[in-house]
Amino acid sequence: MKEERAFDYRSMFDLSGKTALVVGAGSGIGAASAHGLAAFGARVFCADLNGASAGETVREIEAQGGEGEALELDMRDTESVRAAAGKIGTTDVLVSTPSINVRKPLLEIGDEEFDRVMDLNLKGTFRLVREFGRGMADRGSGSIIAFSSIRAQVVEPGQGIYAATKAGTLQMFRALAAELGGRGVRVNVIAPGVVETPLTAQIKDNPEWYGAYADKSILGRWARPQEMVGAVVFLASEASSYVTGAFMLVDGGWTAADGRFAPPL
Repeated sequence: MKEERAFDYRSMFDLSGKTALVVGAGSGIGAASAHGLAAFGARVFCADLNGASAGETVREIEAQGGEGEALELDMRDTESVRAAAGKIGTTDVLVSTPSINVRKPLLEIGDEEFDRVMDLNLKGTFRLVREFGRGMADRGSGSIIAFSSIRAQVVEPGQGIYAATKAGTLQMFRALAAELGGRGVRVNVIAPGVVETPLTAQIKDNPEWYGAYADKSILGRWARPQEMVGAVVFLASEASSYVTGAFMLVDGGWTAADGRFAPPL
């Protein structure tokens, strides 16, 4: 009991002295994640295919007293990922957020469309963890976080390939967690529900579709990117020191509820 009382619980989320790489930091969940990690003391490398957008995120972080650095990174290009790893070295935290989707019936998807979604969502994530995970494993510490989706568990028409990449990310990360657990590296997945980001702009522009998604969650609304940050900071920090191989739902109760009808009770 004395040992527990001596523990500094206030420091559990402190990331001072830590470095983090957030890929997809130019917008949406990635930008919010970069801001959140910086707010808790991490020096954040903000990477994005759009280097200018990553630079804007860094300027915002620095304006709030944080520390960051922007770089252009293409998850679809092995050499681009390797160059980033060579430039910034081994970070304490890696967060992968980017994804794309092709909303079409499965039987209408062409080979090029299939490859495009797989290459970024699944293989791109693999490229990141391979290049940055090695250094973490050699050092004996680190936290790797990727964004999956509720679509790893529940699907709808037009989401077949996207859902396959999200389920694939989950299983890949569970395997990686098992492989790196003994080397001090934690590996976890965050699964959002519907979040207002550039990826979901097509839905937001359709009031009926947008409203149906809002009604599906227990909270009755969409999430904001900032509402994913708590899970990111938790998994990046010592607050989650015994958490690995996890599938953390941040979905407003989407997967907990069975249908939209509320029976009279």
